[in-house]
Amino acid sequence: MPPQKTPPFAEWLIRKILTVIAKIPYKITTHGLDRLPAGGFLLLPNHLTWIDAILLQLACPRTIRFIIWESYYYSRIFRPFLSFIGAIPISNTRAKDAIRTAIEHIRAGEIVCIFPEGELSKSGALLRIQRGYELIARQAKCPVVPVWMDQIWDSVFSYRGGRFFWKKPKSLRFPVTVAFSEPMDAHHANAAAVRQRFLELTEFCFQRRPFLRGHLADACLRGLKKNPGELAIIDGHDGTQFERGRLLAAALSLASIVRARVPENRVGIVLPSGAPAMLANLAVLFAGKIPVNLNFTAGKSALESSIRKAGIGTAITAGPVRDKLKEFPWPANVLLLDELKKDIAGGAVKWILLAKVLPVGLLGRIAGIPRDGDRTEAFLLFTSGSSGEPKGVALTHRNLLANTRQFGDMLDLSSSDVIFGALPFFHSFGATVCLLFPVIEGVRVVTYPNPLDAAKCAALIKRHRATIMLATPTFLRGYLKRATREQLGSVKLLVTGAEKLPQELSESFLEKFGIEIMQGYGLTETSPAASFNLPNRVPDAIQASNRRGSSGRLVAGLAAQIRDPETGTPLTLHQKGMLWIKGANVFDGYLDDPARTADVLHDGWFRTGDLARFDDDGFLFIEGRMSRFSKIGGEMVPHETVETRIVETFGFSGEGERIVAITSAPDEAKGEVLVLLATREITQNDLREKLSATGMPNLWIPRHILRVPQIPVLASGKLDIQGCTALAKQAAK
Repeated sequence: MPPQKTPPFAEWLIRKILTVIAKIPYKITTHGLDRLPAGGFLLLPNHLTWIDAILLQLACPRTIRFIIWESYYYSRIFRPFLSFIGAIPISNTRAKDAIRTAIEHIRAGEIVCIFPEGELSKSGALLRIQRGYELIARQAKCPVVPVWMDQIWDSVFSYRGGRFFWKKPKSLRFPVTVAFSEPMDAHHANAAAVRQRFLELTEFCFQRRPFLRGHLADACLRGLKKNPGELAIIDGHDGTQFERGRLLAAALSLASIVRARVPENRVGIVLPSGAPAMLANLAVLFAGKIPVNLNFTAGKSALESSIRKAGIGTAITAGPVRDKLKEFPWPANVLLLDELKKDIAGGAVKWILLAKVLPVGLLGRIAGIPRDGDRTEAFLLFTSGSSGEPKGVALTHRNLLANTRQFGDMLDLSSSDVIFGALPFFHSFGATVCLLFPVIEGVRVVTYPNPLDAAKCAALIKRHRATIMLATPTFLRGYLKRATREQLGSVKLLVTGAEKLPQELSESFLEKFGIEIMQGYGLTETSPAASFNLPNRVPDAIQASNRRGSSGRLVAGLAAQIRDPETGTPLTLHQKGMLWIKGANVFDGYLDDPARTADVLHDGWFRTGDLARFDDDGFLFIEGRMSRFSKIGGEMVPHETVETRIVETFGFSGEGERIVAITSAPDEAKGEVLVLLATREITQNDLREKLSATGMPNLWIPRHILRVPQIPVLASGKLDIQGCTALAKQAAK
């Protein structure tokens, strides 16, 4: 029997009652209603809460008919309601009847909705897109409209925190944004295309979250004002500890000094990661200025270039640091924290008293804390220079506020968690995750200035019961030789980034410490976290939160495209090609460098320089960096693949340091030639014989071998591509 075009009175009445009730706790903002086709179509939403259907109906002025799993439809609790609103039951054994009914309703001009993930997400991530909807759309010959419901992961009806319902609401009128996509043709709306459209919708919604218009200084002030008696930072170098309230008062006191003595807008900070560096960064932010953490391990020419480009006239440091850095090109004005110690302490007394009695808004106004930052510059970081002269990456308040929230939403930490971060603040991972994130989100952090001192780092992790560990693969290798399983026993999450995680390192770490390394992916230009793996939230759950060999799922609010590396032609997400991303955490451009900016940014999309693909479940696989490929005889040869094969073939797995690196040198005959840098003795004949036996093409076998005392790496732990290339040219000669 064909469906009625006008819903019966009972259905109309219950929809109205639910609408009135649901509008009490929810404030819904809708985008894209003008995109909805006039006739019947198939609606595809994301699925995070038990009330998604109600929220969708609130957002849409037309009646929506939902396809519901039979087990829910016929339950005693839901059946009266679901039958009233004309829901369509479906099951694996009676799918044809449901599909036939859905098609009839669509042809009658109605909206039919099916949740394409097939189940509620218990991780907050977009799950695999099931393909059943394709059959309905193609048989009905109707448009397909993806729709995204944003911020509902924070709802009490989601699984955030490991449970449904029993959570404290974050606000009295919970904000929800619902965005409808442009209609898609049924024959082109495959799973990969629908996932890409979902990612674009979530980016659109995330960009409209009000907190992104704020200022980092205001966010840090509010973060430190909460729970002022709790520890904010433990400096593993000298044992210095700051409670949140004392850190706030000291930073406000130092901010007054910075305002009075620093005329420039950007302020250089030359300090290892630790309590003084955190204090200096907060003070500069509170003074309404821009911190520039300078990489004091870089060469003099790179530092001079960075200081000149940033227009730095003042640097904040400490006497022992200045004495140690003899060749550092110090600017004319240098503020020494040890000399300012008494002034800071004296001024902090006032702020301690004011912070105790004043609300955060009034305290911020008295302290002159900016509240509006949005797209203005907040932090200036210089790239490590791994492949050329350092570039100034100007990250905005929007960028960094977005990434701290994205990181926090995925980790969902509690106040009992402790981060161990031995990453330098001049590295984007260190600046965001070890400096800003703990301050804003109220998580304790333990720092240490030397990430290569694995023995000391491991001792600090044990002493302070750190639960979250952040590192790069290069820094992790030292733990295999110098740390014990007992020392890392408190660690429940270990996230690594900056470079690809070697499989042998991951396996060795798991075997020795019982810790599975969660690989992530990010760039300075993305503030930096773009994706990462997580431990499964529910034991033995089908919904995996990590996948071996991948870099995890994208953070919330980040859209992605895969394009042909040479032509820029769009590919599907499942094909291998150049990764382009877009989101609130993506920078707006390089400092005073419009040519480089135009080369990587197009209409808000950022060309990462990495070759990648996504699998059906949305996990990102980085296949290699374009700068780590050589074109030999017209064929693209991946350096990392050759490195991995050499490590496996020669039995270098499990070593506590990087043993080999592949780079290239110019070659007249074939354009380029591969060069192997190795810290072990390897002969050309042995290399060719063993690699040929594994089936490796001759073009992929390095023609030159250079024995080196150690493989060049940067202070951030990344491979020093520029340093390797210089050695390769020397070897090729």
